[in-house]
Amino acid sequence: MKLIWGIFKRDMCHATRNVIAVIVSMGLVVVPALYAWFNIAASWDPYGNTKALKVAVANNDKGYKSDLVPVRINVGETIISTLRANDQLDWQFVNSDKAIDGVESGEYYAAIVIPKSFSADMMTLFSPDIKHAQLKYYLNEKINPIAPHITDQGATTVVNTIDKTFAKTIAQVGLDLASNILRYSQSPQMAEYMRNLDDNLTTVADTLTGASQQVTSYSQLLGSANDIVDSTGRLLSSATKAGRQARNALKQGKSGATSITSAGASVTSSVNTALNQVSDAFDQVAAKVNKAFDALGTDSTTAANQLKELSEQISSGESLYDTYITSLKHMRASVEQLPDGDAAKQALLDAIDREIALLEAAKGDTQKLAQELKDASTQVTQSAAAAEHSRKEILGRIASAKQSITDVRDDYTTNVKPKIDALASTVSTLISQTDGMITQLNGTADDLDDVTSGVGSNVASIQSTLGAIAKKLDSSAATVKELITKLDAGDSDSVSDSGESDELRALTTANASTLSTLISAPVALHRVAVYPIANYGSAMAPFYTILSIWVGAIILCAMLKVTISDREKAHVLGLGDALPRIAGPSRPGNASRWGLRLDHEYFGRYAIFALLALLQGTLVCLGDMYFLGVQANHALQFLAVGWLAALVFSNIVYTLTVSFGDIGKAVAVVLLVMQVAGSGGTFPIETLPKFFQLLYPFLPFPHAIDAMHAAMAGSYGNEYLLDMVYLALFLIPSLLLGLVLRKPVIRLNTWVSRNLESTKVM
Repeated sequence: MKLIWGIFKRDMCHATRNVIAVIVSMGLVVVPALYAWFNIAASWDPYGNTKALKVAVANNDKGYKSDLVPVRINVGETIISTLRANDQLDWQFVNSDKAIDGVESGEYYAAIVIPKSFSADMMTLFSPDIKHAQLKYYLNEKINPIAPHITDQGATTVVNTIDKTFAKTIAQVGLDLASNILRYSQSPQMAEYMRNLDDNLTTVADTLTGASQQVTSYSQLLGSANDIVDSTGRLLSSATKAGRQARNALKQGKSGATSITSAGASVTSSVNTALNQVSDAFDQVAAKVNKAFDALGTDSTTAANQLKELSEQISSGESLYDTYITSLKHMRASVEQLPDGDAAKQALLDAIDREIALLEAAKGDTQKLAQELKDASTQVTQSAAAAEHSRKEILGRIASAKQSITDVRDDYTTNVKPKIDALASTVSTLISQTDGMITQLNGTADDLDDVTSGVGSNVASIQSTLGAIAKKLDSSAATVKELITKLDAGDSDSVSDSGESDELRALTTANASTLSTLISAPVALHRVAVYPIANYGSAMAPFYTILSIWVGAIILCAMLKVTISDREKAHVLGLGDALPRIAGPSRPGNASRWGLRLDHEYFGRYAIFALLALLQGTLVCLGDMYFLGVQANHALQFLAVGWLAALVFSNIVYTLTVSFGDIGKAVAVVLLVMQVAGSGGTFPIETLPKFFQLLYPFLPFPHAIDAMHAAMAGSYGNEYLLDMVYLALFLIPSLLLGLVLRKPVIRLNTWVSRNLESTKVM
């Protein structure tokens, strides 16, 4: 201990030998405190000094007005008015182009642009198509890492203010409306309205009951209609069957018309041919008669025979008339089969009857001619005068018979044949049209058959639906009657419910603004601080204080020598100005044979480091509490954390430096950087990457910061003591390295230092 004290005394003498040394020593104590104080003061209340942050606001809102809300509403103007009274940020009210350009140029940290349809979108709350009203928020994130979060908070405040204002306005309108309704409900007009309502509801109930009865009647009527539809279906089936029979009849009629046409054509051809032959035959008969009468004077027998032959020939030709008459009668029978309504039918029948009569007359003339020829053949012996008379009569009869035949032919050609042709054409056309009509009738009947079958099923479905409707109408009528009963009961109980009415009246007559504020924000956040911290600067003070103590330890090792020269060792040992030559080259432990061991050198030189570190910790902690006003509920505990941290940090940095030289100083800086990021002093350790979360318990910073927090705001159980113990435990590995583990690397460290010095740069 004497040797350690001797080293410390000589170090103190050297440190106070002149003014420069004293100033440097004082600087070593003050600089870490300045580092902590500047950072704590800068972060004392950063969110309370945001009034200088410029945020642009541009209002493009066109407002809103509708039949539902007859008063013009402009939420954008309300926002502008609210922000003019807000001093959280430096609000700049400009147009949208300047706001956006200002954010891009860096003139403004952020910009809020209210779109044209903002009010209209807000009022879609009362429509089926609800739209979410949006503010456009422009943010320049490159200017400052913290400013965007501050302006974000400002934008969020604007949005929350809009929401609360809107909800408050709607609630206030609702309360005013309720108050007006309550006052109106007590008025005579309301009583009259209730009486009218009761009468109207009674009428509605009666109407619904009547409608139910009507619907039931419709259902029964549809049942009857369903029977009619079935009958119609059967009738259509009969009509279809009759149509088929009519088609068959038309086919027969068409066949008859065809037979009439063909028969008429055949008869016409036969009649014309036969009548021409008969006419020619009468000419031949006339010639033969003249020839026979001319032969009377020479050969009466021959003449008589010729006349007799002519009589027989003419008699044999009478059958031809019968054939023609029979053909005409057949034609007449065919014509009679045609419909009676046709006027051409009777005209044709009359023409055929006239033709038969002419043929009958011609046949009579022919018979008379044959008789006269027969009589003439027996009277060939008569006188010449009588014979000549017979000749004239016979020739006259021949001319008359020939004329009858000609009349028959001409009348047939002129009257009968055209009527037969016209009638056949008309009948054919009529039959074709009737056939088409029957075809359409059959198709229509088939379609109607499908319809009637579908109507039958549909009518049954409609009957079921109407039954359900009748039940619904009865139910609605019952509901309306129940409502009437309740309204009547409500009027009679109005006196007994006066207490509730008074409560409702008290609610509606209260301060509408207060109630609307309550409705717009029914839940208020009541902050209950556990271990409260006065301000943001106090909250950050432990981090910056502990950080400055570590920085102070690095500065000490950078400014003070960690090794003892041989001359100092000789003076401490009382050996003069130098160690004997047998001590060898200058290095730690080379004076151990005279009693100055390695641990004596370690603690002897560390004593001044510890003293200056304690002064650093004391100054920075006292300055925090009494210069900056950092909260410290337990001032002595606060100082104790600073002292312990100064001893632990200075010992760690001193040990690294004394063991590894300049490399140890670099390791101390690396440890500083790691602890700044992974100590949890600024951000919760849970928000940091996994590497820092694993490293967190093995760093001294977290325990020192937690102990200082406990000293400032209060400790939960033995939290403070445990953190102090954990912090003190870091001295064990540090002393182990400085006293035991550094011995094997002394020569290596000496060799590294010698090579670095040989570079003339390091």
